[in-house]
Amino acid sequence: MFDVKDGSLTNNARLFALGLVLLSVSALGLTAWILWDVQQEQEIVSRIIQHLPESDLEAARELSGDLKLQSRLSILLVLNITGTAIAFALMLRGYLSSERSLRDVKVLATDILASMDAGVITTDSAGRITSINPRGRELIGMENGTLGQALSEIAPDHGLLHLICTEVNQEHNCVRDRDYNVNNHGHRKTLRAGCTLLRNQRDEEIGTVLHVRDVTQKALLEERLRRMERFIGLGSLAAGLHHEIKNPLSALSLHIQLLSEQLATQQTDPEIQESLDVLHTEVKRINEVLDGFRNYAAMTALGRAPVEIWALIVKLVRLLRPQANSQDVQIELDLAVVDPPTVQADSVQLEQVLLNLALNGLAAMPEGGTLTFRLSLQEDFVRIDVSDTGHGVPTEIAHEIFDPYFTTRREGTGMGLALCDKIVRQHGGTIEFHSRNLSPGQPGTEFTVLIPLDGKL
Repeated sequence: MFDVKDGSLTNNARLFALGLVLLSVSALGLTAWILWDVQQEQEIVSRIIQHLPESDLEAARELSGDLKLQSRLSILLVLNITGTAIAFALMLRGYLSSERSLRDVKVLATDILASMDAGVITTDSAGRITSINPRGRELIGMENGTLGQALSEIAPDHGLLHLICTEVNQEHNCVRDRDYNVNNHGHRKTLRAGCTLLRNQRDEEIGTVLHVRDVTQKALLEERLRRMERFIGLGSLAAGLHHEIKNPLSALSLHIQLLSEQLATQQTDPEIQESLDVLHTEVKRINEVLDGFRNYAAMTALGRAPVEIWALIVKLVRLLRPQANSQDVQIELDLAVVDPPTVQADSVQLEQVLLNLALNGLAAMPEGGTLTFRLSLQEDFVRIDVSDTGHGVPTEIAHEIFDPYFTTRREGTGMGLALCDKIVRQHGGTIEFHSRNLSPGQPGTEFTVLIPLDGKL
């Protein structure tokens, strides 16, 4: 309930006005009754006087005078009517004042709900929506006139609301801070929902109250803080590993090379040469892992400068063309903006991101296909889409592809996409992917990179 200041009559004053009305009505009725009786008696006396002898007229006139109370009773009746009218006026005033206060409370409650940054939704005991504020309609994407709709019938992205509402009705406990993600025009939006029981003044359960907030920025900030903390810890570890392992590996690689050169001049068993080749390959692989780990964990500052994204993509396409031709892969460019944008970014690192995405796309199309680069503007971001027509990403591993050392290829180190994710986030952007192998006839994967136009973190 909302507490509001009430300038109308107090409850005691209303009770007094009601009592005054009842008393006035009672007095008015009693006075009218007496006045009617007196009138009847006066009529009887008048008829009697007409038949009395002259000797009894004096006594009859005295009796008639004693009964002449009509004028006095009429005055009393007028007073009673006046008092009753005043009492009714006070009671009506109290009623109108109460109605006005109730309307003020309703308007205040409506204004408060309309001004809230969080969505507030109420449901009945069957899970049907009974009210929703404007912010709630915006967050959930509901149209006007949808009151009475069941929570289970709203957009599938918001299915968590129905689940927590059901949980509250069953467990009779409130639910707090359940996060879920929805897709908003290509952006991932994080919403945080909670639910409590709705009770009336008699403490009876009549439904639930759901509250939904947009915590996208907070979730991104928390994720960035976690990544920064991980990067700081990994930076020290990477430096130590690089120093302690790289030097012995370099010596081992050098001696393998010397041994291979020495054995090349002699007649040796092919198995020995094959073993040396395996050693050389594995040492090289360990070096690549160490370099990738160091690059991923390093907290180097970005060298920001004006970068023409379209020119960067054209340069990259020239670099990839020979490998694409050898795999029978066609490279397509799609420029959806008239004036190609320029952003403040680290061109070397941004080129590394696009190169890694393109190489992943080529690796997914060993028997040919199409690699597409698409450039467009999306609100305050430059959007770069890199898509392929390969085999796609299985849904069971989709949540792991940006994790360090996760790879589905035998020759991969698993650091490419993790490094892309780190570089893009250092630029204040986001990287997401959509695997189209879920739709029949549309295989492939599309990565979307968003870089802020102003180049600020």
